[in-house]
Amino acid sequence: MMIFVMAGCSAQQQSVSDANSIYVYYINNDETRTESYPYTLKSEDARGAVEELLEKLSEKSPNAQYKAPLAMGFVITDYTFDNGKVVLDMSADYKKLVFTTEVLVRAAIVRTLCGSGYVKEVYFTVEGEPLKDHSGFDVGRMDSGTFISNDGNEINTYEEADIILCFASGDGNTLISVNRNKFYSTSMPLERFVVDELIAGPSGNADILYPSVNPQTTVLSVNSKDGVCYVNLSGDFLIPYGNVPTNISVYAVVDSLCALPGIDKVQILVDGVVPETLESSYEMNTDIVITLADAQAMSAAATETE
Repeated sequence: MMIFVMAGCSAQQQSVSDANSIYVYYINNDETRTESYPYTLKSEDARGAVEELLEKLSEKSPNAQYKAPLAMGFVITDYTFDNGKVVLDMSADYKKLVFTTEVLVRAAIVRTLCGSGYVKEVYFTVEGEPLKDHSGFDVGRMDSGTFISNDGNEINTYEEADIILCFASGDGNTLISVNRNKFYSTSMPLERFVVDELIAGPSGNADILYPSVNPQTTVLSVNSKDGVCYVNLSGDFLIPYGNVPTNISVYAVVDSLCALPGIDKVQILVDGVVPETLESSYEMNTDIVITLADAQAMSAAATETE
C-alpha cells in the first residue's frame, strides 16, 4: 500500500522569514496529504508556544479545503511538555481513525510542533497507554526527521514496509530478530530507514531487547548496488555500547539489511573507509540470531525456574 502525502508548500506559500514564523500543517478533505500554511507565533516562551500551536491545530485551516488534525473526532485529554519533549494523550476515539488518516494526523502534529524550534520530540499515548501502529507495535519517539521531505516542493510519499530489526539480548552475545511494520518516506532508501531504526533502538520489550548499535552513531550515507549495501557510519559505531561487542553490532546491521529483498552483502565503512578491524563485506549470519518469540519463551522459562 502506498500513501501519497503532500506535506508542504503550495505554490502560494512564502518562505518563513522571521524567528517567530513557522508552518502549521493541516489535512486535505480527501485525507490523502497534508498542507502547510505560514503562521506567526504570538507566544515568546516554549510552553506558551506549544499551547498556542495545539490550539491552532484544533482550528479550521485558512483554506476550507483542509481539516484541522486535532478536530477529527478525538480530543487531547492531557499533555506534558518538559525539556523539549511533548507527550500527547489522546481520547479513545483516536483509535477510530483509519490508519492511513492516523499517519497524516501524526505527521501534521509532529511537523508543526517540531518546526516551532521549541519541541525536539513528540510521543503519543491513548488513554495513558503508548500509541501502537496497526500491527500492534509501539510508535514511540517522533521528531522532525520522522516525516521527511524529499525536495524543495516538500512532496512526501509514504509506503508501508515489513522490516526485520536485530536487537541485542541481555548478555550482548545474541541478536534477537523483531518484525516491524512501518511507514517510511520514500524520499530516503529503505536501507537507510532500516539503519536509522536500528540505531534508534528497541521501542518495546525492554526486559528482553537491548540496543545492538551505539545510539550515538551517525549515518553518513547508505546506498546499494548489485546486491551490496554500502553503509557509511561515524566512528561511534566502533565504540561498544553496554556489553554488546563490535562484531554483534556489525551483524545487527548486516542481518537487518540482508533481510531486505535484493541485499546479499553489506559493506560497513567508518568515516568513509573500511576499518582494519572489519572485513571488506559481510553476509547474513543466522547462527547468532533468535526470534523474539524464542527469546520471550526463554525468558518465561527462566522466570519459572527462579
